[in-house]
Amino acid sequence: MNAPIRRLSFIVGMLFASLLVSTTLIQYVFAADLNARADNRRTLLATYARERGEILVGQTPVATSVPTDDEFKFQREYPEDGRYAHVTGFYSFYGAVGGLEQAEDALLSGSSDKLFYRRVSDLFTGRRAQGATIETTLDPAVQKAADAALGDARGAVVALDPKTGAILAMVSHPTFDPNTVAGHDLGELDANYQKLTEDEDRPLVNRAIGGDLYPPGSVFKVVVAAAALSDGEYTSDSVLPGGAALDLPLTDATLPNNGNVPCSPTNEVTLKQAMVVSCNPAFGELGMKIGADKLRDQAAKFGFGDSPAVPMRVTPSSVPAELNAPQLAQSSVGQFDVRTTPMQMAMVAAGVANDGVVMQPYLVQSVIGSDLSVIDSAEPTELSQAVDSEVAGQLTDMLVATVEEGTGRRAQIPGVQVAGKTGTAEHGEGRRAHAWFISFAPADDPEIAVAVIVEDGGIANTETSGGSVAAPIARQVMEARLTR
Repeated sequence: MNAPIRRLSFIVGMLFASLLVSTTLIQYVFAADLNARADNRRTLLATYARERGEILVGQTPVATSVPTDDEFKFQREYPEDGRYAHVTGFYSFYGAVGGLEQAEDALLSGSSDKLFYRRVSDLFTGRRAQGATIETTLDPAVQKAADAALGDARGAVVALDPKTGAILAMVSHPTFDPNTVAGHDLGELDANYQKLTEDEDRPLVNRAIGGDLYPPGSVFKVVVAAAALSDGEYTSDSVLPGGAALDLPLTDATLPNNGNVPCSPTNEVTLKQAMVVSCNPAFGELGMKIGADKLRDQAAKFGFGDSPAVPMRVTPSSVPAELNAPQLAQSSVGQFDVRTTPMQMAMVAAGVANDGVVMQPYLVQSVIGSDLSVIDSAEPTELSQAVDSEVAGQLTDMLVATVEEGTGRRAQIPGVQVAGKTGTAEHGEGRRAHAWFISFAPADDPEIAVAVIVEDGGIANTETSGGSVAAPIARQVMEARLTR
């Protein structure tokens, strides 16, 4: 064989070898990554061809798949439009986005390892592949009440079962209709999704567990009181300054009371009275006395700093790491750089309600196979002991008094003892304050704990805005659970 033919044979051999290597890499080494690519149309079509599992509230589907005649085989539908949008998220040609659709995608699509034996069985029996059904913990009456009560306001409502951590309601407004971004018309889908992402009110953000966190305002005083009572040096009857303003050290500034009026005629209040009338000077002084470390430790016991999965990831709430005395006083009334989610404040209320034990919040009650077998079921899990039972009892007594005779009167329910705390959180010069309310009921045997945030919902420097705007929403949510 002459030299040119040998060289040509060598080149052809190298080309065949390269083809063999590349084919092996594509089919075996890179197969998983290629299948997972968001722009892999074949994989997406294969996923659509499998019936996706339902998401249930009670026995009612709030996300379901219906057969179609097009190449996608199934269309994802959301019968309740926007009421459960932030719970479900949505599933479109571009994959699962937000909510349970994304967090539990493997189960809903049928690709989870928990469904391995079912897939093997389907392969041999010829049954159509199908995803698992997700049964949520939501109470439809409570969710409906929260959605209706929040109305057109921007904000969020979270309701928990204090004894288990089960999420009874999770509402975020403004909401959106997931059906508009789950269709098969890609042009329409893109236009609708772009409209949602460009909306300045950010309807895709689940304000209950994430987004831009909120200053908690006076609802954070529950955490401060818990730290003081747990310290052992304070009781409900401990006397604190109750003037119109508290002089802050290291500065000429003061910490004013709401409306710049004294908390009492004597300029002194007990810790219980300070909670009932939401006295800023008293809690500013209390925070400086117990110290930043104890305050941060107490907040952490309620869950601040954690990022629990419910199964959607909850953005961690925070108390600043470095605080001088004036900053500590401001933080003790829920201002300065303290930031939190409604979920976290619902956990604070639930922890007090549950004798000081904070339970891990969860949204999925059970996972059900296509043959109706229960694949997985939730077990309530203790997250932490935030305070002991005695301290929880003292806090409950304070919060009951706050509703019965203080700033939380509009949360009263006839025949039911309600515990609650109002809050009005300033968040910018010239901007209306956020209105907060956290509560639980019945106070002696709690069935529900609630946190409500209404953005720009009150008048700055007016504590009653939390009581007038957010407390009635919480009352309607609690009534829906207690009268079911």
